[in-house]
Amino acid sequence: METHRLGNRIRAYRKLKGLTQKELAERLGVSVAVLGSVERGVRRPSSHLLNAIAAALQVPVEELTSGGKK
Repeated sequence: METHRLGNRIRAYRKLKGLTQKELAERLGVSVAVLGSVERGVRRPSSHLLNAIAAALQVPVEELTSGGKK
């Protein structure tokens, strides 16, 4: 998946859950700068970080990476 689209999906789910970047970053144990760069598509998250983001947002990883499409 394109890094930019992945970042947009992460941002959208974060906002749907009513979380700020700071709140989500704290839950993940990363800086706001790291999360911001992931959301902007500048940085592709590691598989570990992607799994942590999905867990924090309570969505399957597949929902973030493929929009739930099979």
